[in-house]
Amino acid sequence: MILLDTHSLIWWFDNDPRLSTSAKRTIDTEQQTGLIGISSFSCWEIALLVSRRKIYLTNEIRAWLGAIAAISRVRFIPVDNNIAVASIYLPGKLNKDPADRIIVATAMQLNIPIVTTDARIRAYPHVQTIW
Repeated sequence: MILLDTHSLIWWFDNDPRLSTSAKRTIDTEQQTGLIGISSFSCWEIALLVSRRKIYLTNEIRAWLGAIAAISRVRFIPVDNNIAVASIYLPGKLNKDPADRIIVATAMQLNIPIVTTDARIRAYPHVQTIW
């Protein structure tokens, strides 16, 4: 199982060339033999970005997320109490962005890598990343 960071999710679903070859290959492999995890907090982050007109989707947000949910081997991971609290007490230093912290805490709780280009997350030594 892997966890997609929010931008990786958008780029993967939209077939955006900014998704690295390694990230795409890993996602393709997981889609065949594993699971692709998406934090429910990414849904919040995407909705926020759409509402602020920072990003534009190919469809209305609920329909866009519904299309992703219908993809085989994709699982939305809810933010439970353990993940919420863990995001506040992450070891070491990570930025204060709540979405990054929730995604990192989710990956740590499940012991899975994050597919991300985010340099701050990739430099964080307490989680494995793929890019």
